[in-house]
Amino acid sequence: MLTEIRIDGLGVISTATAQFHEGLTVLTGETGAGKTMVVTSLHLLSGARADAGRVRLGAARAVVEGRFTVDDVNDAARAEVGQVLESAAAEADDDGSIIAIRTVGSDGRSRAHLGGRGVPAAVLADFTAPLLTVHGQNDQLRLQRPDQQLSALDQFAADTVGPLLRKYQVQRRSWLDARTELIERTARSRELALEADRLKHSLTEIDAIAPEPGEDVRIVDEVRRLSDLDSLRGAAVTAHDALAGSPDSPEDGSGALELLGVARARVESADDPALTALAPRLGEAIALVVDLTTELSGYLSDLPSDPGALDSLLTRQAELKTLTRKYAPDIDGVIAWADESRTRLGSLDVSEEALTALAAEVDIAAERVREAARKLTAARTKSAGKLASAVSAELGGLAMGKARLEVEVRPVPASPQDSAPLTVDGKELHAGSSGVDEVEFRLSAHSGAQSLPLSKSASGGELSRVMLALEVVLASSDHGATMVFDEVDAGVGGRAAVEIGRRLARLARTHQVIVVTHLPQVAAFADTHLVVDKSDDGKGKVNSGVRALTKDERVIELARMLAGLDDTETGRAHAEELLETARSERTPA
Repeated sequence: MLTEIRIDGLGVISTATAQFHEGLTVLTGETGAGKTMVVTSLHLLSGARADAGRVRLGAARAVVEGRFTVDDVNDAARAEVGQVLESAAAEADDDGSIIAIRTVGSDGRSRAHLGGRGVPAAVLADFTAPLLTVHGQNDQLRLQRPDQQLSALDQFAADTVGPLLRKYQVQRRSWLDARTELIERTARSRELALEADRLKHSLTEIDAIAPEPGEDVRIVDEVRRLSDLDSLRGAAVTAHDALAGSPDSPEDGSGALELLGVARARVESADDPALTALAPRLGEAIALVVDLTTELSGYLSDLPSDPGALDSLLTRQAELKTLTRKYAPDIDGVIAWADESRTRLGSLDVSEEALTALAAEVDIAAERVREAARKLTAARTKSAGKLASAVSAELGGLAMGKARLEVEVRPVPASPQDSAPLTVDGKELHAGSSGVDEVEFRLSAHSGAQSLPLSKSASGGELSRVMLALEVVLASSDHGATMVFDEVDAGVGGRAAVEIGRRLARLARTHQVIVVTHLPQVAAFADTHLVVDKSDDGKGKVNSGVRALTKDERVIELARMLAGLDDTETGRAHAEELLETARSERTPA
């Protein structure tokens, strides 16, 4: 729910603040006072495109600040708002309300903030989408569009149509993926066959060499060792002989191991305890030398004795280099490339058997889509009659008692170059993201009149009433969202105006409704009445502000709206009568 709005430097409004409450709130005021600027400010908070021309003359920028609460909306809307706040790292105030701000500079630059965080304008749109619906003076034109009419029908039948539509969309995506793959394989069969041959040749070459992970690095180290084989063997032999002694040169004396043994024997035979205490340490030294001697022996035995080992390694290294020159910088990269190529090769099967199998898969997927589309169409067709009856009943209460709305669901034929043609019951249809259907609203304005599309049959006033009737019907199962109407009563008057006021008051039982109106019959039904005042500073500069009216002030304002009768007793009496009539009709029986 919208609880407060502050406007600075927007159009004729220098600074204005308005409090909003539950129920029906109306905004009235003289022509040019700035009523539409309030709606414009809500459009800005909804992420609409910023227009520098809306910035007040002489002001550096226009600022709109709105405060919202989510206590009164349904669980789905509350969860959606929570996700937006979390993704934007925005925070609610201590009282749980959320502040949204939109700034528009005179240079056309725009900035947005949500919950104390700077965000793109699109995030504001995501935030307000489940909370705020703004119907401007031209929104009834959108009602004439087939996509909007389809959306209205799906919204009306959300419980039955929604699951069927989601299932259809999943099946359609699988079908389109398989169909695209079949078309690509068939159209590019020659090209793909050449690619498959190249991959097979490369994989045959790699498999013939059979590289192992890290083999190129190991060979480099091994080649380096073999190149220094003589010096390595000499160093190891010398070290081994120094520790174990050399059997080939007994005249040179014993090795370190024998000498350590002699040292330990002498120490152990001594009578001095301080000297004999060194014996264990000499034992540890002997054990260490034994280990070193064993490791040196193992190192010497591992050294290649084959004089051709180096040549073999160099040959293997050359083989591996042929792979790294072609496929990747190192052998691990070559192995990864081969794995990817095997996967790719599996998808390049353009044999007759593979294409036949894929075509069968496409046929199965198409049948699933076809069945999902039939069920979706059936659900829409069944709901279309209910929607038409409900809206027609509402029109009867809006002084269009003889008017009838028809909701026609019909298939969308596939075009010659259609991207998603689907045969359903012998007809080639376009399988769009919303199904194979299109919806058309047709209006018969009075008994005996031919039903025609809304764009051809409805006047501006009738179109406004159709839109209001549709909103009342669609809102019957929803609660909490704020709905804003900018002169939805344009082009109507008299009894029809009273009925519009009554319908708006009914809508306000489950929604917060804000209406900009010029009709006293509508304004009389308000729970809260705001007026936009215009003042002139005497220097040619106009400023407007917003204020809430008391009961007595409402009488004066309604009398003014009654053809300027605010200064007459007759006008005020008529205004009081309007208020009393509206009050009695708003009171539940």
